[in-house]
Amino acid sequence: MTDLLAGRIAVVTGAAHPRGIGRAILNGLQENGAAVVGTDLADAAGLEDFDGMACDVTDAAQCEAVVAHTIQLYGRIDILVNNAGVGIGAADFMALSDQDWDLTLAVNLRGVVNFCRAAIPAMLNEGGSIINDASLAGTGAMDSIPACYTASKFATVGLSKQLAAQYAANGIRVNALCPGSVITQMHEQSLALLAATHGITVEEAQAMENASIPLGRSAQPEEVGQAAVFLASDLASYVTGVALPVAGGMAPGL
Repeated sequence: MTDLLAGRIAVVTGAAHPRGIGRAILNGLQENGAAVVGTDLADAAGLEDFDGMACDVTDAAQCEAVVAHTIQLYGRIDILVNNAGVGIGAADFMALSDQDWDLTLAVNLRGVVNFCRAAIPAMLNEGGSIINDASLAGTGAMDSIPACYTASKFATVGLSKQLAAQYAANGIRVNALCPGSVITQMHEQSLALLAATHGITVEEAQAMENASIPLGRSAQPEEVGQAAVFLASDLASYVTGVALPVAGGMAPGL
């Protein structure tokens, strides 16, 4: 453990799954000295060892309740990590349903909006760091990724840049974190989709993906967590409005 974030108060959404990026970010912030409130959908199962709280990010009132809870406990909020997200739908644009579009945008974009609206007023006087998980799909189109997901992540990058411009004078830094291929539970779903799209096995899909990554492998969630710690800390005190790829050199096609 280090004291890089000693005394900082953080909220991380989508943090319950033990193999997820959100949990890795929560662990990284905590290991570097921050006090962290973790949230996830429906219940806080999986967050028993942390200050966990149930929250549906599509419900603005629930997001406001998490921020109020955090301020009641700790007096302020310094770091917000909007990690909660969904990856649903087919790779074929015409096969996407209205429900695919509605849920993806409600969680991946509107959920970020809801939490930023709730947290920014508490950061206006003392400043803070907002980190929005935008995925590498927020920087360019990628093979076999549903269009609704890509659109939601592009929008998250744009939102992050706009907020960075507006709130820089208040000392609030806003950045988008853009992971590529990461070994999580969602990675299994994306590999299965890639395999189905190309008519290959999951193992062949992983080999295909590895071949597209200059470092030759997918990331561990902890490696994304370390990047979030950097963006949250004073090491990134002059970094705002950035879409930071954490992708081993992997780049989107368009």
